[in-house]
Amino acid sequence: MEELRVPLALTAGALVGVGGLMLAYALRRRAPRPAMIRRKSSAHRSERQVRLAVGGIIAFALTLLVTRWVVLAVVIGGVVALWDRLLGGGRAERQAIVRAEGLAAWIEALRDTIAGAIGLEQAIPATAKNAAPSIRPALNLLVDRLRVREPLPDALMRFADDLDDPSADVAVAALVLNARLRGPGLREVLSALAESARAELDVRRRVESSRRSTRRSVQIVVGVIVVVAGSLVIFNGAYVEPYGTFVGQIVLAVVLAMFGAAVLWMRRLSGVDQPERFLIAAEPARRRDGKVVAR
Repeated sequence: MEELRVPLALTAGALVGVGGLMLAYALRRRAPRPAMIRRKSSAHRSERQVRLAVGGIIAFALTLLVTRWVVLAVVIGGVVALWDRLLGGGRAERQAIVRAEGLAAWIEALRDTIAGAIGLEQAIPATAKNAAPSIRPALNLLVDRLRVREPLPDALMRFADDLDDPSADVAVAALVLNARLRGPGLREVLSALAESARAELDVRRRVESSRRSTRRSVQIVVGVIVVVAGSLVIFNGAYVEPYGTFVGQIVLAVVLAMFGAAVLWMRRLSGVDQPERFLIAAEPARRRDGKVVAR
């Protein structure tokens, strides 16, 4: 029992510290965002981050109780808590591809509907009903804004904020220009945008297919190393006993740091750098003490 006192104390201290951080994070006031879809997406990401954080705490506690190695427990807990950033990344790209596919299909439907000699204000509600599920919530918000007589350019700008996708900014920018200038040739512009969106979609699918194999290789390498190291710790404790000393913990920290750098480098090779959005609506200013202050 005396031997377990230090690991239990460290585990309890870590749980209290992480619990305090989570409580402070939950009580912190956040400025509301104007886009409802972005709020929902941020809420889902926050829930997943909380689940991973809890899993990291559990992994830290179990590793510390089994091995009594503080360095290894911290590393394993951190890997579990930061799993999406270290070994994930494919989910966001797949969602972006599905959203781009839905956007391309909607542009084609919008082009075909406008060919029936109706205006853009009438074509958008007509195409929103059969839109892809990936963009349908944002389109429904756009239709609701048009029903309450919000100007079409402003509604389209907020629609781009709801999608929050650099690829969607190109199509929305063309619609905003047409809504402001009311010029001819919208059908030809939509045709060109549809072709461009389909071409970009094909490229992104090929890139994602090649990156998926790299990510899978990273996960397999990490999994094999973790299984082998864990088996040594559990079934052959005498072999790894030198790591339990103070010097051994320092050596273990150096080894894990080198291993983590290699994994991060492989993760960078399998990642995708998303371009920055260029179509960002300016938020309205608010008044404070008679002065106009930008939000």
